[in-house]
Parts: sequence; C-alpha cells; structure tokens
Amino acid sequence: MKALTIRQPWAGAIVHQSKRVENRTWKLPEKHEGARILIHAAAKPDKWATVYGPNLDVYGAIVGVVTLTGCHFARDLNVCCSEWAEPGVYHWELADVIALPEPVPAKGRLSFWTPDDTVLAAVETQLAEVTR
Repeated sequence: MKALTIRQPWAGAIVHQSKRVENRTWKLPEKHEGARILIHAAAKPDKWATVYGPNLDVYGAIVGVVTLTGCHFARDLNVCCSEWAEPGVYHWELADVIALPEPVPAKGRLSFWTPDDTVLAAVETQLAEVTR
C-alpha cells in the first residue's frame, strides 16, 4: 500500500474532519485512481494554515487510510466541489476515510511512497481492529 505525506493540519482534517479533497499542483496519476492509500502527517506543519481542531498535532506518522476516487482541475471556485478546495489546482477526491486509533510513526517522502514492512504491519493490525 502506498502512502502520501500531507502537512498538518490538512492530514488531520482529512482523517478527523470533513476534508474530502486534497489540493495538489499535479494531476493524480491514473494508476492510483481507485487505490487505498495511507495518509502520513508530515514532520513539519503548514505554517500558513488556519484550521483548528482536535487530533491535528500529530507529526511524522501514518494517521489514516483513504480511497482516491477521482481528480479534476478547478479553474475557479465558482464551480467548487468542496469548502476545502482551492482554485487553480487539481482536486484529488477522497472517500472511505478511516482514522487510525494510534498514529504509526514513519518517515515521510515526497510523492507516493511505500512504507517499510514494520509500518505496514502496524497499520494493518489497527485496520483489522477498526473494521471488525
């Protein structure tokens, strides 16, 4: 399973709030559409973000799992798909969000990446418990 590193508070907003779109400057590769991916909270926060709420202070860890269901480009916000969306970027559509009960520490990377076997096993154990 691949992972995607996202800065806080955005990773937390995906898994603990209603953020169901990820704003990216690059189009979602077709091979990842429909895939389940891990959401990794980056080691450093987005210093310009103004989202507040619980569970947004975890850094350097896998915090949840989502399904990438689609991607579209938004030229402006008049035809916006979400309150979380930004104009002039690609909107990756997210669904089937599952927050992990306990963050799994991991070092992130740019773009899609594959966590090591220890991290994947820890995530799979929690997912088995959550989805029973």
